[in-house]
Amino acid sequence: MALDDPKTLVSTEWLARHIKDPDLRILDASWYLPGSDRDAQAEYESAHIPGARFFDIDDVSDQRSDLPHMVPPVEKFMSRMRALGVGDGHQVVVYDGSGLFSAARVWWLFKLMGQDDVAVLDGGFPKWQAEGREIEDMPPVIRDRHMTVRRQNQMVKDVTQVSSAAKLKDTEIVDARAASRFRGDAPEPRPGLRAGHIPGSRNVPFSTLLEENGTMKAPEALRGVFEDAGVDLSKPVITSCGSGVTAAILNLALTRMGKVDHSLYDGSWSEWGQFPTLPVATGDN
Repeated sequence: MALDDPKTLVSTEWLARHIKDPDLRILDASWYLPGSDRDAQAEYESAHIPGARFFDIDDVSDQRSDLPHMVPPVEKFMSRMRALGVGDGHQVVVYDGSGLFSAARVWWLFKLMGQDDVAVLDGGFPKWQAEGREIEDMPPVIRDRHMTVRRQNQMVKDVTQVSSAAKLKDTEIVDARAASRFRGDAPEPRPGLRAGHIPGSRNVPFSTLLEENGTMKAPEALRGVFEDAGVDLSKPVITSCGSGVTAAILNLALTRMGKVDHSLYDGSWSEWGQFPTLPVATGDN
């Protein structure tokens, strides 16, 4: 059961109670890995939580970059949110069609843009549907709303900063990918990437932070998962994954635990894994 917090994580019960609030904005931020054979936009159009707007992670990104769905320029984020009718004074709730997968990325993106009143729906659309709650296929009525953005630069890291942190060993780099990909045993879903991980990084597969029903574990249990993986929580943390999506689940978990000094490596393995000059480790360490 989620401890409802409109700045991190809220339960389906909380959303059902607040769904008619005039300043609530619900975003369907479903996104699926290449090759998963799922179409997030089409699924949204056929069924979504009443009033939800579709947040396209690949569109609300920096199209100038060769890397997938990198953080968009501030102006683009503002214009896309205005088009979705999301702005100042709104409480935002983000969900996805996997349970808890891509929604955390959009939660983190809002936080990066200085928006505090944003939460992930614990258990997402699968839990909402399993409980027999109302769904619709109607597009929402959207009214423009201005959003004031104050970008929190400390929340995001680039390849140079991550490379420096890996050398200095003063920061914990934590990788959210599955253990087989972290070790380098399994191929990457994106072609052309080397297998393995950033030297010195720790592995906390995002799935280990979730209960069997797709909801996030309680804060004390989350702390245990990080500690069992060898993460020194007294140090700042940089999260990483395949392309900066599931890394945000780690940031959400760290925030739930009360930790504030953490950031996300936006390029993640899509960037690190393609450069032959960057070192790669394999195995468990």
